[in-house]
Amino acid sequence: MDERIGAGDGGIHPDELPDGLVVADETGRVICFNAAAARITAVPSADALGHPLERALPLEDLKGRRWWALTDPYGGLATRVGQPERNLLLPGGREVLVSARYVRAYPTGPLRRLVISIRGTEARRRTELSHAELIATVAHELRSPLTSVKGFTATLLAKWERFTDDQKRLMLETVDADANRVTRLIAELLDISRIDSGRLEVRRQPVDIGAAVGRHVQSHTAAGQSPDRFLVRIQQPLPDLWADPDKIDQVLGNLLENAVRHGEGTVTIEVAAATLSHATRPETETETEKGTAVTVCDEGPGIPEESMGRVFTRFWRGSKRGGTGLGLYIVKGIVEAHGGTITVGRGPGGGAEFRFILPVGAPAYLS
Repeated sequence: MDERIGAGDGGIHPDELPDGLVVADETGRVICFNAAAARITAVPSADALGHPLERALPLEDLKGRRWWALTDPYGGLATRVGQPERNLLLPGGREVLVSARYVRAYPTGPLRRLVISIRGTEARRRTELSHAELIATVAHELRSPLTSVKGFTATLLAKWERFTDDQKRLMLETVDADANRVTRLIAELLDISRIDSGRLEVRRQPVDIGAAVGRHVQSHTAAGQSPDRFLVRIQQPLPDLWADPDKIDQVLGNLLENAVRHGEGTVTIEVAAATLSHATRPETETETEKGTAVTVCDEGPGIPEESMGRVFTRFWRGSKRGGTGLGLYIVKGIVEAHGGTITVGRGPGGGAEFRFILPVGAPAYLS
């Protein structure tokens, strides 16, 4: 029997649904058990259809109590309209996410249909694993600088008079650098939280992108990098750019740091006018917007083709040279919060090439 959901020939067959669907009639017998339900529960549809719900879907809660006897959908309160999603167990310990809807002929009337949605727990477990990995990464990254800070401060407090001024300065500079490292990590965590929740605020101001690139290059040369390692090309004229200067500094700093740390040879930074394409309806049409493109590439080994799709995900690391693996995830979030795009590819010298385009934008008081 071809029972479709929806009117007419355009209705959806239950087997076309991505989640498990189980429907029991007014007597509690299963009248629908779609393909997704059979896959998720490992119960063949033939073994469920026509059988009492408790036998076809013998669910238990995490305390081992039989779920249908506990909730009593047919004999319980007539004012109930359903059950929220919760973790339940099938025989053998298979965990599923189950929610239910009570369909009544009229409010407070007898149950006419019991509609049950079943989902696997894989997506939730992936999310939980990602959170656990984030916590482990943060704990690991915090341990080293905090241990250093604690060690040096305890030493200075206990033996202050025994050290020369130069030794004290060296230890305090180390403490200062480690404190900055902790501050950066906390800032990364806050950025990730805002990106994940869609609350990353962009305060647009005029930004001189060429000057910003120059500042970052100067910072690297002051830290000991050879000036010859950097090649900056700025193609004038550039359109006026309204963006969040602090966040653009964060993007540039991260991309240049990656090129210097993980790449080799000359690091080329190119800034030029560009157009940003946006899809419109119908999907075959696009509209373009003026913008600024920034390209950062090096001459190192580059990123393997099979890894390019994962570069902007959490915890991706291009080498074993340290880092949390969170930087490029944040970079992508910042660029997209500005309405821009970012891509990765192979540069002319064979190294990694990152290119982001920012739309011209508008002042914060107009957006």
